[in-house]
Amino acid sequence: MSIDSNPDWWRQAAVYQIYPRSFADGNGDGIGDLVGIVSRVPYLAELGIDAVWLSPFYPSALADGGYDVDDYCDVDPRIGTLAQFDQLVAVLHGAGIRVIVDIVPNHSGSGHRWFQEALAAPPGSAARARYIFRDGLGPDRAQPPSDWLATFGGPAWEPVGDGQFYLHMFDPAQPDWNWDNPEVRAEFRRVLRFWADRGVDGFRVDVANLLAKDLSADPLPSARELSQIAAGPDHPFADRDEVHDIYADWRQVFDSYDPPRTAVAEAWVDDPARRARYASPAGLGQAFNFDLLLAGFDAAQFRQVIEANLALAAAAGSSSTWVLSNHDVIRHASRYGLPDAPDEASRRELWRRWLLGGGREPGEDTAAGLARATAATLLIMALPGSVYLYQGEELGLREVADLPDAARQDPTFRRSPGVDVGRDGARVPLPWTADGPSFGFGAGPAHLPQSAWFAGHAAAVEAADPDSTLNLYRRALATRRSLLRRADVSRAELVWEDSPAGALHFRRGPWRCLVNFAAEAGLALPAGDLVVWSAAGDGGRQLPPGAAAWVVG
Repeated sequence: MSIDSNPDWWRQAAVYQIYPRSFADGNGDGIGDLVGIVSRVPYLAELGIDAVWLSPFYPSALADGGYDVDDYCDVDPRIGTLAQFDQLVAVLHGAGIRVIVDIVPNHSGSGHRWFQEALAAPPGSAARARYIFRDGLGPDRAQPPSDWLATFGGPAWEPVGDGQFYLHMFDPAQPDWNWDNPEVRAEFRRVLRFWADRGVDGFRVDVANLLAKDLSADPLPSARELSQIAAGPDHPFADRDEVHDIYADWRQVFDSYDPPRTAVAEAWVDDPARRARYASPAGLGQAFNFDLLLAGFDAAQFRQVIEANLALAAAAGSSSTWVLSNHDVIRHASRYGLPDAPDEASRRELWRRWLLGGGREPGEDTAAGLARATAATLLIMALPGSVYLYQGEELGLREVADLPDAARQDPTFRRSPGVDVGRDGARVPLPWTADGPSFGFGAGPAHLPQSAWFAGHAAAVEAADPDSTLNLYRRALATRRSLLRRADVSRAELVWEDSPAGALHFRRGPWRCLVNFAAEAGLALPAGDLVVWSAAGDGGRQLPPGAAAWVVG
């Protein structure tokens, strides 16, 4: 099997996110690597995905899980070599799986050669102009240029000892690039071509909405004033119009390949019309839809998100992206197992307190959480657009909420003590077997400790169980691929059918998806072939709460 030359493959692709350090360890050092990923390509092929998205694998000090990149055109030696990367691309392509890599353009790592050159250069130098350096305030220039806070906690400005500070929107080890600098723009064109020339099919663009900045105001707005400025053309750095000039330039690079390389923006933008601009065919082409990451397991909320994002994709000339879990959020099997809250803010606060309490309060209903998670997954797989799956969700993995503090690696934990424990609970290495020092992840202990209950969710255990979450994903992805090859499905618009309160029912031509979120009396299935149903269903014609089914006919 091999990949075809279809330039629109990404529009309805099933993409599997690999967090390389936590996927499979091929050399036994406790860190996942490229050799480990190559060894699991048969597993990925049997799962039935169309592409993998590789989170950063570049040289890094690991101040932020690899998102502090010290060299954009190499592989971290702890993860592998460029030759091994080339082998991985060849093996994945041979299995019919495309490759998307993370590109991190808002900031570099502090070990990047250009940042080290900037630190050694004087204020006003060309080296410092590649980043965002500003003079400090006060008679001795010892005060930061503003009181802004970084996303991971603490000040957003770091002193360098000569009266200047540099901007870092995340961690001090992640200095922000100056995208007004032509050298920076040229360097990233080189980086994109470097990986595209090695066979990479697309790019996931990290914090795509933050690159363009205008910090010319004197003085800069205070943190309080900044919080009252809407993202957009008037904001100093969030979703400025000029950011799309950068992506129009990148589009020329993408379109110089046959087939054109794809891209998807990670852009947390509230205004739907502005978010659509990232998905423009003249720009990146697709943008993540994160709305379901913040929604409860509720029929009305899901329908509102679906309708809004299908309209958004149509307006952009793109396709939507459906995602329930990734490396930055609590796994959806745990989110749906916790008590729901009346709104997004309350939901976020409940999740935060649950993590701070080590998963003890409020209690997690693990059975209900998994049932709802698989039902929600069947729903998003049936929607028009591409679906993004996060490693381990096909095993029914929950959040590891009780990691010991000494094991945590996320900078949000270090910089926000007592406020945020970070994202490590979703990044714990995968279990492949029911035994061994790291459940088959590697020959020794894993870099993050795994929970004892991982044994029951190991890939080998689930592969042998026809009713497992893994086999449900396999059946669903195989059925989805088969249905999307049919013109009466792939070209059909989504149509909503009548359903009782607490349930959703839609069709795409002859393909129907029904999800019972809360209808206590059960949901009667229509006539037709029952081709896939979630583990909570019994294969009968009544769908209980927390279950989903696909019917064709």
